[in-house]
Amino acid sequence: MLEISNFIGGQFVPPQSGETLADNCPADGSVIATIPRSSSADIDAAASAARTALQGSFAEFSVEDRARLLEAIADALEQRAGELAALESQDQGKPVSLAATVDIPRAVANFRFFAGAIRHDHTDFHPMSGALNYTLRRPVGVMGLITPWNLPLYLMTWKVAPALAMGNTIVAKPSELTPLTANALAQVFQDINAPAGIFNLVHGLGAEAGDAIVHHPAINGISFTGGTATGALVAAGAAPKFKKLSLELGGKNPTVIFADCDLEAAVEGAARAGFANQGEICLCGSRILVERPIYEQFLAALTRRVAAMKVGDPSAVETQVGALVSAAHRDKVESYIQLGQDEGGTIECGGKRPQLNAPFNAGYFLEPTVISGLTPQCRTATEEIFGPVVTVHPFDSEEQALELANGVRYGLAASLWTRDLARAHRFSAALESGMVWVNTWLLRDLRVPFGGMKDSGVGREGGRYSLEFFSEARNICIKL
Repeated sequence: MLEISNFIGGQFVPPQSGETLADNCPADGSVIATIPRSSSADIDAAASAARTALQGSFAEFSVEDRARLLEAIADALEQRAGELAALESQDQGKPVSLAATVDIPRAVANFRFFAGAIRHDHTDFHPMSGALNYTLRRPVGVMGLITPWNLPLYLMTWKVAPALAMGNTIVAKPSELTPLTANALAQVFQDINAPAGIFNLVHGLGAEAGDAIVHHPAINGISFTGGTATGALVAAGAAPKFKKLSLELGGKNPTVIFADCDLEAAVEGAARAGFANQGEICLCGSRILVERPIYEQFLAALTRRVAAMKVGDPSAVETQVGALVSAAHRDKVESYIQLGQDEGGTIECGGKRPQLNAPFNAGYFLEPTVISGLTPQCRTATEEIFGPVVTVHPFDSEEQALELANGVRYGLAASLWTRDLARAHRFSAALESGMVWVNTWLLRDLRVPFGGMKDSGVGREGGRYSLEFFSEARNICIKL
């Protein structure tokens, strides 16, 4: 069993209170690590170290120096890719094949991408009569980064890389449910002799360590990814102190299937969008809207596809659906499956715990579930479940499909499947969604804006949007 420490000022240190939390393996329920239960005192120490680093040698790093630092981190992560994939799977419950092909390569890519982005970045120049203006970008300062448990290293590096690229220093808190790869990232910073204090990692509970980060006066900005309810608390805490704020929150995303689609591709795409990472991705398409002429055919094909998914040992190559992240989260997902039945839905497949051999019979597994027969306005069809559950609903016209797609409090992502190019453009433009995929899902270009509308968040990250968020623009006007 690992004994994980905080990483502050370039050193691994225990929590000042001496209190710890247990980290459980979702696949078998065993305790695999202990982590600090950090308090405001630990956040004080991390913020102080970050502030010192901000004013130290790191302040003199050129663009090329910062780009090389990011590349060194990427190289070190890439060398440990196999180990990191195993850690991510063990800690989060996802199939190791998914971690090895998606999570870890994307973490490496985040650092490489932003190394290139700052090398090629440019700012504005505005000449005027008798004067000229130019724009300078400077770091915000100390950034607080709070990341979730579903894509632990993937999402932490999505914030760490651009924050460092723009010259900020960091106080980061991963989810207490998935600390292992964040700890490995801290080890990388130590191994490559990165300047002490530029990256500080503090473990603990959101209501304790996370809240202390949000309210700390020496932390200048907050980037948070997590649930909408928690995001509201983060915003309420950061706003009175006028901290720079980015919130990437929940989703209840539609997958819209028109009758003219490539049916086989649409079934495969909807299954992937609904059940990748056990449905524990904010971008998952958990509401599937199908044009009525193909509704029955699509539902039957989707049910066959989902029922055939292999659930079990996350380390097995053939596993497609791993364990949910915790017993409590599985209980929540199961409560929605029961609610779906209470609301009149039909379980087409799944809906129960699989029968697995020891030690996986003690893990937090749940069969992928397809529910039909629900009204599109019911709770099961409109509230974020964040698990391997999709609901399927028919529609009769493009106008009705748009009304249903937009008829929830969220607006993060959507996908639609059609061969009609004019409809694809028209429907995409009318969706209340930060991101739309046409005839695909989760095809990501790191240059594009990432974020949502309505209750799905505030602000955008990705590409130049991240560089702008993690910096402050100032105009310099020179009279000639």
